[in-house]
Amino acid sequence: MEGLPQGEPSRSPTTSWPWWIAPLALLVGLVLAAVAGLMVDLPALAFGISITHSPTPPGLVLADTFVQDLSFVAAAIYCASIGRRAVRSWQFGLRPPGAGWWSAIGRILLLLVAFVVLSVIWTELFNPGEDKLLNTLGSNEGTALLLLSAALTCVMAPICEEFLFRGLMFTALRNWKGTLPAALITGLVFGGVHAGSAPALDLIPLAALGFGLCLLYRYTGSLYPSIVAHSINNSIAFSSLENWDWQAPVLLVAALLAIGGVVLACRSVGLISPPTSFARADA
Repeated sequence: MEGLPQGEPSRSPTTSWPWWIAPLALLVGLVLAAVAGLMVDLPALAFGISITHSPTPPGLVLADTFVQDLSFVAAAIYCASIGRRAVRSWQFGLRPPGAGWWSAIGRILLLLVAFVVLSVIWTELFNPGEDKLLNTLGSNEGTALLLLSAALTCVMAPICEEFLFRGLMFTALRNWKGTLPAALITGLVFGGVHAGSAPALDLIPLAALGFGLCLLYRYTGSLYPSIVAHSINNSIAFSSLENWDWQAPVLLVAALLAIGGVVLACRSVGLISPPTSFARADA
């Protein structure tokens, strides 16, 4: 993935992906995830590990989820390049917030507070039940699995999911129908892909979060605030499910630092190049 050429503006209207790139990328991502998961599971079967009986070994679930997240990124890049289009990091929103980070932080906090309020109200009304994802990942079965589960949930998932859902799908759909319809469709799909890893009744609040993350991307002009908000939300949820106290802020800070480290590493090898100029995306 090339960096932004010198002198080329980083305005999202130049990201002219057709609308059908969005469903295609989702389909390709799910197919790649299934194939990659099979490539992980087959060696496990060869070593006599049972994957047909519940519960699936936690380490295997972690590996399957890891390759699924990578598949989302691969699908987004592949579909964005269809028709020999140039694929550059800024097209996915990997650029500084247009109005600066202080404005972006304010919007992040507004989104998270709104989502917390919605989640509390939703839980009181419907009592969706406890999320079993961390038990499935094996976070309660040793320090190594706990740390890997935290890294996957609070670092890997926010980066990869935002890259596909907000960076590509929302952008392509927005070129088609505008901001609000694109955010609504992307949010619903975002909630839907969590079926199986979250209680069914939690899919509605997750769809609302996906909608809000789209608007956050739209009004900051950068994918980074959406990744940060996603990571903070997942860190809070992870800490809550683990019944953590002082560990919660440690996890949150560590996750954000890790995301920063990933961004710096990608910049150092040329996968992300900072734009020379920036203007906020038009509606």
